[in-house]
Amino acid sequence: MGGGDDRVRVLLVITRLELGGAQRVVLHTAANLDRRRFAVALAWGPGDLLDDEARRIDDLELFPVKTLVRPVAPVSDIRAFSSLRTALRSFSPDVVHTHSSKAGILGRLAARREGVSSVVHTVHGFGFTPLQKAPLRFVFKTAERVMARCTDHFVTVSESDRRRGVDMGLFAAERVTVFRAGIDLEKFRVAGDGNAVRRRLGIPEDAPLVTQIGNFKPQKAPLDFVRMAAAVQDRCAEAFFVMVGDGPLRGAAEELARALGVSDHMVFCGWWDDIPGLLAATKVSVLSSRHEGLPCSVVESLAAGVPVVATAVDGTVEVVRSGVNGFLAPAGDVAALAESVCVILGDAETRAAFADAASRGLEDFDRDLMVRQQEDLYRWMCCRVPS
Repeated sequence: MGGGDDRVRVLLVITRLELGGAQRVVLHTAANLDRRRFAVALAWGPGDLLDDEARRIDDLELFPVKTLVRPVAPVSDIRAFSSLRTALRSFSPDVVHTHSSKAGILGRLAARREGVSSVVHTVHGFGFTPLQKAPLRFVFKTAERVMARCTDHFVTVSESDRRRGVDMGLFAAERVTVFRAGIDLEKFRVAGDGNAVRRRLGIPEDAPLVTQIGNFKPQKAPLDFVRMAAAVQDRCAEAFFVMVGDGPLRGAAEELARALGVSDHMVFCGWWDDIPGLLAATKVSVLSSRHEGLPCSVVESLAAGVPVVATAVDGTVEVVRSGVNGFLAPAGDVAALAESVCVILGDAETRAAFADAASRGLEDFDRDLMVRQQEDLYRWMCCRVPS
């Protein structure tokens, strides 16, 4: 701090600004921390769709780190670590708050090397996953254990990850807080124009629509959604399916849709600009993930009053109440996903009851509440700004 500015200085660090829940959390936090009490900066690896949104945020100091990339890349990682240290020396933060695995490792280590007094890390799902080979999973888990020593406080977006981290010894119970990844609840509670979206996508006005929103990465298991769609269409020939997002498995998903004969009823729309409108047209929202932190797309669907069929993984089970606002199925169980979707599509009474229950109990997911919770945490850690 200097020049009479007694605000808490917060540097947010994330690996990339691709479309995703963690990225939305960081950008909303960066834009809405109270500038009377906080000076805010952002360090990230540029090159993704949300970069321009970051650049449009007022009174935000930016530190693009060109070598900060998601894959393990020793040369780039060393350069990114050096660049992060340079950013830290330039901004002189009181608090460094890291998000995502690579930024979490390099950012926390750089903060400790530069003597930052308060280091926070948010877990949006752990970096070691069931889909990784055992040696790689061991490496990532060991890295998290080491980096825990460089962390003053943890935030998780789900109770599941909080318990898991405590049980694994990654952090003590008193060093972790659950802050839900916030969304704009009102935006999704106000019905969008579903018919306009159907016209844009070429979907018949009366066709039952089943939607999945998420990237095309192994975590989201997009091929399971395609297999599910084929099984549903066998029983509900008029159904249409939309997959929102992009990623390395998109080509494989499109090829599988053709092979299973469902491509004429499936739309791959990329990243869509009107999710509330799409959800207004949707009868069932699906998420076929193999692991999660706590998926924002599920919360958005529920806020919009859309029943959800999802895999019973991690934080998803904290918002999808099977038999109340949707159904849960075991990860990888395509038949169970398809059966649940068919039950909702085929029973108007069940669908209406689930829709009525969907948006209840989501108050903890308000994105402005999330910002206030983080502000309280930063002030508590620094003890420099009165509550």
